[in-house]
Amino acid sequence: MMKLPDGFEKRGGRKSASIAMPELDDNFVEVMGEHTAGDPMSDVIWTSLTQQEIADGLGQMGTPVSTEVVRQLLDSFDFSRRKAQKSVSMGTYPYRNEQFEYISELKEEYLQAGEPVISMDTKKKEMLGNFFRLGHLYTNGILKTLDHDFASHSDGMVIPHGLYDLRRNVGHITLGRSHDTSEFACDCFFNWWRRYGMRAYPNASEILLFCDCGGSNNYRHHIFKEDLQRLVNRIEIPIRIAHYPPYCSKYNPIEHRLFPHITRACQGIVFQTLEIIKQFIRKTCTRTGLRVTLNVLDREYKTERKATPEFLEAYPILFDEYLTDLNYTAVPYAYM
Repeated sequence: MMKLPDGFEKRGGRKSASIAMPELDDNFVEVMGEHTAGDPMSDVIWTSLTQQEIADGLGQMGTPVSTEVVRQLLDSFDFSRRKAQKSVSMGTYPYRNEQFEYISELKEEYLQAGEPVISMDTKKKEMLGNFFRLGHLYTNGILKTLDHDFASHSDGMVIPHGLYDLRRNVGHITLGRSHDTSEFACDCFFNWWRRYGMRAYPNASEILLFCDCGGSNNYRHHIFKEDLQRLVNRIEIPIRIAHYPPYCSKYNPIEHRLFPHITRACQGIVFQTLEIIKQFIRKTCTRTGLRVTLNVLDREYKTERKATPEFLEAYPILFDEYLTDLNYTAVPYAYM
């Protein structure tokens, strides 16, 4: 048998589909070798060939087989159908593990004390209109959408801002129609607290809020802290912020406990109107008890705002002694 090229290693001790045809392995490696690619930094290789295309190639080389035999060959060479995983970080943060441990300690402390523990983030923006969206639906006909997703043909953008209550397993989505700013994020929190949070936690003395490091709640921006200060002045309850380290947004609980279920509930749905989006987000639920509430915020928000001199002079934010850039508390304070 020919020497296998790099990346092609046959599993030892496995029953091969080529026992009766010794040349089949050689032909399989040759067919696959002409249509594979790989990562030079790893031993992983892949192919875009289908089982039928591999079978056709083997037939042209004098070893005709069925797609079932091709499946056995793929298995014996450790090829299986997989999709790429978003697991390679684009950067590093020197105190990544320390911040994760600190977040874990804070979460346990606040949950034990009966205080609200909330995860916050903004989901991908959606265009309103007859645009294609991934997913399959049961239909009695063909759904036809525009062949290009041009914003100029849309009826505007929808910004789904999310809050996830870790204790109660309840999500809240606010649909905005303007811009994803820190003021918008804080208004979303205020409306959630006024409608749902204060009823669920009538005795709350402090709120723990998990955020990413970028976007509307960027940990480096003074304007987010000023809008956060205005928020706590309105609700009259301190909010303690714990940012997930840079490049670690996928670990924010809302990313895997709420957003994927909303995506599933809306897969394949053509978002022609705001009412359609509201209808399907409201239907989001899981067997483990996840529920979702919804609100729409039509207010216009300005971009490129800067923190006021009054706030910067007073700067009432209380920073933790540990990793101060990621951990701090806003307490009600009449500085303006």
